Parts: sequence; structure tokens; C-alpha cells
Amino acid sequence: MAVRDGDGWVACACGNKHWGLNGAAGVLIIRGNQILLQHRAPWVHNGDTWGIPGGARDSHESTIEGAFREAVEETGIDTDLLTPLYTFIDDHGDWRYETVIAHASDELTAHEVNDESHEVRWVDIEKVEQLPLHPSFRNSWPQLVELVNNLIGPS
Repeated sequence: MAVRDGDGWVACACGNKHWGLNGAAGVLIIRGNQILLQHRAPWVHNGDTWGIPGGARDSHESTIEGAFREAVEETGIDTDLLTPLYTFIDDHGDWRYETVIAHASDELTAHEVNDESHEVRWVDIEKVEQLPLHPSFRNSWPQLVELVNNLIGPS
């Protein structure tokens, strides 16, 4: 079994480069009418933007394993306090980003764990678009918020 073999850039048919030789995964964590967002450090790809914790999947990881591992690495959360609800797939054909939508218990706490993050913060769902969002997250947000509202009900 390969260990940490997912790091690397992929030149996508969409014309962009994406991080994750095996695709990437992240977790959209919901609690009440808020989601947990990460303010990305300026030095990372598409830095100084807000998005969900996530990153490259390794070849042996399921979507949930990869998304949860990345969230732990970036926010220090306890994934035992998450309940996966749905997986949204942004499929580019030769590359894909899978977003696990998960409900968090009230006990879940998060904080910056490494230098990839400036801040992690609970953000009201209706205020997400007021932040400078990671371009791919911004593009997926209309579909994601619709899924979230269908899963938990509108705010």
C-alpha cells in the first residue's frame, strides 16, 4: 500500500492545474447554520482565500479517509464528532475534487494546526459569499449550498 503518494500537480483538460495526483478531497463541515472555513495562507496555491479543509488524496484512501485526514492535518478536528451526509463530486474527467458534506456535533473544535492556514472560523452559511473564496470552492458553492439546504433545511 502506498503512503502519501498523492502530492503533485495535474495538468487538467479544463486548462487549470490541480493539486492531487489521485484527485483531491475536502470536508464541508456543518453545524447549525454555519460551516467551518479555512483562510488559506498566502504561499499556498490560490492563497489568501477561504475554503474548506482538504487536499490531495493518496491512492489507497477512500474519499472520506482523504478528506478527514486533510481536515485533521489542517484544523486538528476530532473526526469522531462528524457524521458524513453526502459527497459532492466536481468531476473534470481526468481529475476530480470530492467534497464530503458532514454534520459536526456541538463539541467539535477546530484551530490552525500548520502554516497552510491563517485562520479557521465558523461562518454563517448566508455570509460565505462575502469572503474572498478559493476559486474552485466559489464555483462549486451554489451547488454545495443547495445540497446543504436540502440536507439540513434552509437557514
